Amino acid sequence: MNQQMRFPKGPALDRILTLELARVTERAAVAAARLRGRGDEIAADQAAVDAMRRELNMLPIHGTVVIGEGERDEAPMLYIGEEVGTKTGPKVDIALDPLEGTTIAAKNLPNALAVIAIAEEGSLLNAPDVYMAKIAIGPGYEPGLVDLDRPAAENIAAIARAKGVPVNEVTACVLDRPRHARMIEEIRATGAAIRLIGDGDVAGVIHTTSPDETGIDIYMGIGGAPEGVLAAAALRCIGGQMQGRLVINSGEQRERAIRMGVSDVDHKYDVSEMARGDVLFAATGVTDGNLLSGVKFGKRAIITHTVVMRSSSGTVRWIKAEHQDMEKFTDAL
Repeated sequence: MNQQMRFPKGPALDRILTLELARVTERAAVAAARLRGRGDEIAADQAAVDAMRRELNMLPIHGTVVIGEGERDEAPMLYIGEEVGTKTGPKVDIALDPLEGTTIAAKNLPNALAVIAIAEEGSLLNAPDVYMAKIAIGPGYEPGLVDLDRPAAENIAAIARAKGVPVNEVTACVLDRPRHARMIEEIRATGAAIRLIGDGDVAGVIHTTSPDETGIDIYMGIGGAPEGVLAAAALRCIGGQMQGRLVINSGEQRERAIRMGVSDVDHKYDVSEMARGDVLFAATGVTDGNLLSGVKFGKRAIITHTVVMRSSSGTVRWIKAEHQDMEKFTDAL
C-alpha cells in the first residue's frame, strides 16, 4: 500500500475546525476578490495565498500541506511539505487551492473559489502536480454506475437510465480544452448537452452533487491531479462517485510521482483512496457561481458565501457571512 494510502491513526478532528476552516477560505476569497477582473492572475493568486497562509497559521493544528502551490523550489509558501498551524493540535494533511480558477477570477467569470480540505494525517492522496483523467457523478446512484475506462457515450447512457430520462436531458461538464475535442464530439453525438468551463474543475465536480440546481449530471475529462484530490475530498463529505488516474507524459513526471510515494502510476483511484477518514472541506465563492455567490463589497459590510462540510457527520453548512468591521477585516488581510 502506498504511503499516502494508509489509514489515519491519530485523534479525530475537533469539530470546531469545521467552522474555523470557513474563516480560512473567507480571508483568501476576499483577498482574491479585490483583484478580480483586473486581468492579473499572478497578483490575485498571490493575494489569496498570503491571506490563506496567515489564517492557517492561527489554527490549532499541526498541518502538513500535501496538495498546495507546488513543490518547495517552485512556491515560496503553501508548498508541498510546508508545515502550518500553531503545531499544538492534531496532525493533519492539508489540500488547498487559495484561488481555484485564477484565469476566471482575473476575467471575473463564474465559479472561482477559495478551497481547502483537511484530514487526519496520512488520509489525503499526495498527488504530484500532473494531469489526472477524471469522471464524477453525484450521490444517489448505485456503485459503479460510471467508469473511467468506459466510452463517454456508455457513461452518458448509464446516467440517463439511472435518472429515468432520455439522453438529451443529461448534461456533462467538460473543461474547454483541445485535448477534449474527440470526447466532446462523442458526447454530443449521443444527444446529451455539454457545459463547457474555461477553468475551475473542482467546482465542476462539486456541481454534479446538486444537478437540480446546477444542471450538471456528470463531470468528465482531464484536469489537474491536485484539483482531483480536492474534489474527492468534497465528494467524501457530500456524497458521490469519482474515479481518477494520473496522466504521466514524461519520465520526469513519473519520477516525481514515485518520489511522492505513488508506486503504481497507472492505478485508478476512487474517492475513498484519494480522501480517507474524517475529512473537512470548505469553499468560499470569489466570483458568482452555480452554488456559491462571490464576495460582495458593500458600504457597511463585506459579504461572503461559503460551504463547509464534514464527512464523519455528513453535515453540509451554507454560511452567508456579513463582515461588518470592514477595516479590521481588511487589516487582517
